[in-house]
Amino acid sequence: MNKIHNRQVICDVLIEHAKDDKDIVVLCSDSRGSASLAGFAKTYPEQFVEVGIAEQDLVGISAGLAKCGKKPFAASPASFLSTRSYEQAKVDCAYSNTNVKLIGISSGISYGALGMSHHSAQDLAAMSAIPNMRVYVPSDRHQTRYLIEALLKDEKPAYIRVGRNPVEDVYTEDNCPFEMDKATVVCKGSDVLIVACGEMVKPAFDAAALLAKEGIKATVLDMYCVKPLDKEGILREAKGARAVITVEEHSPFGGLGSMVAQVISANDPKKVINLALPDAPVITGTSQEVFDYYGLNAEGIAKTAAEAIK
Repeated sequence: MNKIHNRQVICDVLIEHAKDDKDIVVLCSDSRGSASLAGFAKTYPEQFVEVGIAEQDLVGISAGLAKCGKKPFAASPASFLSTRSYEQAKVDCAYSNTNVKLIGISSGISYGALGMSHHSAQDLAAMSAIPNMRVYVPSDRHQTRYLIEALLKDEKPAYIRVGRNPVEDVYTEDNCPFEMDKATVVCKGSDVLIVACGEMVKPAFDAAALLAKEGIKATVLDMYCVKPLDKEGILREAKGARAVITVEEHSPFGGLGSMVAQVISANDPKKVINLALPDAPVITGTSQEVFDYYGLNAEGIAKTAAEAIK
């Protein structure tokens, strides 16, 4: 089981590049520990800004630094970054098309027992609704590395969503296909298409293995790029499939499922079923306990897919 969480990978990549690029600046809102960025602060204190518990200031200061030619990466819990500083993300970053990378840590229901106040089940919908704002949800540590390295090369705003806990590897160090803003085919089948993002990609892949035992062939599409959505990839992989299943650690409204359904209904109408968190405060428990309860695990995904093509 992998013990390296995605937020640690972000820190490692930024430390590697900050050695030669003094324009990289990391900002936190009293979250260097929970964001696993303490290592960066210790290694490059002159390139680190601690704002304190002031998410609006975090984003506003980041935008100001970007306008001065810096490359800010601002990290804060996704539940707060996507709500308290929403106006700053919209105006200071996106409207001005400013080079600020917003890192929403401990996303989805990562905070478990802390409940709805600390859960971010709306951030994909909210951030995707902002013009010029890109939204990325890497599925494992290997893809996270490729994504951050790619984002270091551009000058456009982006929101990156990562969970709190280590996640099982989907890819390997030697085999991690990655193309910016293009979804990755994890496995190929002809009966049903499963589109997933973030921590839901691994259970979707495991579901495909369970379906194979029943003679059902599934394609799993890793849609790490929620926005811009890889529409061509969706339509290509959906062609010939009898149904499409979407899986996300998010509200059933406005996220990956809604976006995929829009693409399918407009171009290749067929059954689309969205597996997501409920439109209600979720039960108390660890991430895995919550996923198991709502069927956001391999067994639940496989069951839904099998029923969808009966």
